[in-house]
Amino acid sequence: MRTGLAPRIALGAVGVLVAAYGAWLLLSRQDAEQLRSAAVWLVAGVVLHDVVLAPVVVVLGLLVSRVVPPVARAPIAAGAIVLGSVTLLAVPVLGRFGERSDNPSLLDRDYTAGWLVLAAVVLVAVVVATLARARRRRQPPS
Repeated sequence: MRTGLAPRIALGAVGVLVAAYGAWLLLSRQDAEQLRSAAVWLVAGVVLHDVVLAPVVVVLGLLVSRVVPPVARAPIAAGAIVLGSVTLLAVPVLGRFGERSDNPSLLDRDYTAGWLVLAAVVLVAVVVATLARARRRRQPPS
C-alpha cells in the first residue's frame, strides 16, 4: 500500500511546527548557562551514541547472531531494544543525578530496584517468546 505525497507533507509540516515550538520554548525560557548546558548535553549524547553505543550494539549483535539459535534471535533483539532504551532513559535517575539533600521528594525511591524488576520482566518475556516460537516451529502445519 502506497501513501500519497500530501499526508507525508502534512506529517512533516506538523513535525517542523512541533520542533519549532520546542525550540522557541527552550530559547525563551532559559538563560545562557542553561542553553550551554543543554547544547553540551545534546552534543555529548550524539557523540556517545556514535562513538560508543552504536559500535557496541553492532559487535554484540554479531556475537549474539553466531551464538544464539535462530529461534531466539528475534525475542533477544526485542528484549535488548526495550531494556537498552529504558536503561538509557533511566541513566539520570539510576545515577541519582540532581539529588539534593534539601529536597527529599526528588529521587524519592529505589530506582535501581525498579530497573531490576523491569530487567527480570523483560528476561521472562524473552524466554516465553523464545519457547513459544520453538513450540510453533515444532508443530506440523495443519
